[in-house]
Amino acid sequence: MLDYPTLKIIWWLLVGVLLIGFAIMDGHDMGVGTLLPFVGKSDLERRVVINTVGPHWDGNQVWFITGGGAIFAAWPLVYATAFSGFYWAMLAVLWALFFRPVGFDYRSKVHNATWRSTWDWGLFVGGAVPPLIFGVAFGNLLQGVPFSFDDYMVSTYTGSFWQLLNPFALLTGVVSTAMITMHGGAYLAHRTEGVIQSRAIKGAVGAALIMALAFVGAGVWLQGIDGYKITSAIDMNALPDPLNKTVVREAGAWMANYAREPLMWALPALGVVGALLAAGLLLARRTLSAFVASALAIVGVIGTAGASMFPFIMPSSSTPNASLTVWDSVSSHLTLGIMFWATLIFMPLILVYTSWAYRVMRGKVTVAQIQANEHTAY
Repeated sequence: MLDYPTLKIIWWLLVGVLLIGFAIMDGHDMGVGTLLPFVGKSDLERRVVINTVGPHWDGNQVWFITGGGAIFAAWPLVYATAFSGFYWAMLAVLWALFFRPVGFDYRSKVHNATWRSTWDWGLFVGGAVPPLIFGVAFGNLLQGVPFSFDDYMVSTYTGSFWQLLNPFALLTGVVSTAMITMHGGAYLAHRTEGVIQSRAIKGAVGAALIMALAFVGAGVWLQGIDGYKITSAIDMNALPDPLNKTVVREAGAWMANYAREPLMWALPALGVVGALLAAGLLLARRTLSAFVASALAIVGVIGTAGASMFPFIMPSSSTPNASLTVWDSVSSHLTLGIMFWATLIFMPLILVYTSWAYRVMRGKVTVAQIQANEHTAY
């Protein structure tokens, strides 16, 4: 079995991969939902939009479920503390997600304009709200979350829901929402044609430009935010004990990793260049390449957040020494090892199945197809 420090790093990387996979795979159908009321002007056009993601949106949820499960099993203290501090935010995500299965399955079952329009906006909420809240959550992590531990290692969150909605966090929420909208628009442009494709391209290009500007703005702002730094010795082999270290807040600390490893600058560069490249490729009608560029932008944005904070996962603004890191908030050596080998077995199966499913469902979704399959299409 791999040694404990190596497994801690591996699971930091794997959780990042799962978050990126969720943003790319589940993100594009959320982006399509966000654009739905604006790209489809008639009921028929909106059915075209819905059917680009309808057959596989629920399969993409595996990334969301697996990501949450991995955090629960690999980082139990992070899971417990985050769901305590972000309780109402997580409930808002779940409430928004409730609109998706009902909207996809029942929206077109009733021939009533009000019914269908209501579910169209429900799908919009289910697509736009989760990435907004996830982005706000990351913005708060970068600033630190007010929590502490008692003698029994029970975490207590001392903030409020409204404190999460601070200016910097709202800006990162804009980055996340625009990023997912761009990605969904690129996918929609690839799967549609005519006026729907034109509107999707317009929406995706606008979202890409907003994302690039907001991402750069957040990066500049972040340099003035006090980051976190471990000043005591780190025992990478130690059992989980987040209180067994000394942490200080320091201006510019989130930029220290970039000074030590200049190659890390490739991540924020990828976020900006990927978004701008996706916009250019969409305008050139090279939709598949634009989707790939959009996915690379997602890798850059999420990778930037992770690389900036490493080794911190959830820093504490009220008790810095209680901050949760890669080294002291993980499960046991045995648990991480078993999960690692299970991941090596099942992750390729998921990737193969997903690739096969998308290959089967490739091609354009057209108005004629929806008219010909009036009673079976979404």
